[in-house]
Amino acid sequence: MKPRIAIVEDEAALRENYLEALRRRGYEATGYPGRAEAMAAFDSRLPDLVIIDINLGDEIEGGFELCRTLRNRSATLPLIFLTARDSEIDAVSGLRLGADDYLTKDISLEHLCARVAALLRRVSALSAAADAPGQPLRRGPLELDTDRFTVRWQGQEISLSLTEFWLLHALVRYPGHVKNRQQLMDAASVVLDDATITSQIKRLRRKFTAIDAGFDAIETVYGAGYRWRGSAAEAP
Repeated sequence: MKPRIAIVEDEAALRENYLEALRRRGYEATGYPGRAEAMAAFDSRLPDLVIIDINLGDEIEGGFELCRTLRNRSATLPLIFLTARDSEIDAVSGLRLGADDYLTKDISLEHLCARVAALLRRVSALSAAADAPGQPLRRGPLELDTDRFTVRWQGQEISLSLTEFWLLHALVRYPGHVKNRQQLMDAASVVLDDATITSQIKRLRRKFTAIDAGFDAIETVYGAGYRWRGSAAEAP
C-alpha cells in the first residue's frame, strides 16, 4: 500500500509542485489549502505523514495550530514544517509543538523527498519492532519500550514525537557514552543543524522535568555532544 502524504499549503502552484514530486516517487499525495480543509479530511482518517506551511491564508500561524492539534491526536504521526519563514525562533517554535522536522522552501524537491522517506522509514522500524518484541530498555527510573513506542519515567508516561523518541533511545542505549550531532542525526534518521539538535534536547529535558523537577540524566558535554548519565555496566 502506498504511504499517504498530506500537504497543507495555501499557494496552489507550490502545492501542486510538491504533490507531483511526491507522486512521482510512489506516494499517494493529497493537498489542502488551509487548516480547516485539512482537519475536515483528517477527522475520518489521519495520513501517514503531514507537511505543513506556517502561513495558511488569513491564518498567519495556522500551521502552528494545525501541528499542535495533530500532535495531540497522535504522538507518532510524522510532521514536517515546510515554510518560507527561516528564523530560528520559528524553527524552535515548530519543534516545541512536536514537529519532527523543520524545512525552508529553498530546499530542493530531492531533499524534501529524502526527508519524507527518512521519517517514513522510522515508522516502518517501529512496526518491525512491534512484530519482533523484545525487552524494554531500563535505566534506573526510565523505561523505554520500542515495541509500544512508550517512555516512562518514575512510572509516569511521557509523550514523545518520533524524533524525540529516537534521540532519547540513542542516548540511553549506551549510558555514559557521548553522542555527537552526527550520531544523533543517524539514530533519528534526520538532518538537523546544531541549533535544532539543541532545541530537541531542551524539549526532551522539559518533558522530563515536567514530572521530575530534579531530572538531570541528559548531560551536555560541551564541544562534544550529549550523554545519558550512567555507567557502561548499564548498557546491554
